[in-house]
Amino acid sequence: MQDTSNLTLNKIQQAAIDEFLEKGFRGASLRQIVKHAGVTTGAFYGYFSSKEALFASIVEPHAQALMAHFMQAQLQFADLPKDEQPSHMGIESSACVDWMVDYICDHREPFKLLLLKAEGTSYENFVHNIVEVEVEYTLKYIDVLRELGHKVPRLDRTLCHIIASGMFGGIFEVVIHDIPKNQAMRDVGQLRAFYTAGWLALMEEK
Repeated sequence: MQDTSNLTLNKIQQAAIDEFLEKGFRGASLRQIVKHAGVTTGAFYGYFSSKEALFASIVEPHAQALMAHFMQAQLQFADLPKDEQPSHMGIESSACVDWMVDYICDHREPFKLLLLKAEGTSYENFVHNIVEVEVEYTLKYIDVLRELGHKVPRLDRTLCHIIASGMFGGIFEVVIHDIPKNQAMRDVGQLRAFYTAGWLALMEEK
């Protein structure tokens, strides 16, 4: 019985992925999802309470996994003794970004939904939320540098947001454009080197 239940669930979710990818959340038809899954509307509501609940069932595990790993990397860096943070700049973030690229390449469809098709859901600000976390921890690191005596030039929050948006936009391009994993890892590694060099230049004493 459990096997049949799982099979039905998988059919509904795959039909939903196809419909959401084609039409986005707003344009997706629950009637078409049910039809292509080969189930009744009543059967559908035995699994999900709404179209958004169905969308969430597909993307939430991956959104949560990515954000949790990203937050862990941020916290690990912030928890380092302040005088050790400058020498670690880029180490934790490099490992985190490599993990992120590997993960999103292995789960392309849910991330395409998150990045391109989530308008009208609670996930439409997914990238913005990641960027905001990056900005907060960047500003904390700048404060640490100043506490350590580094004369860091003024870096406005708006600039930090623009830079972080560009970086994460670049990372997620690998999914949007279906870049093969090996090339994606190489491209993003070079992108990260570009941004790291840029940050170091901005933070140099003048």
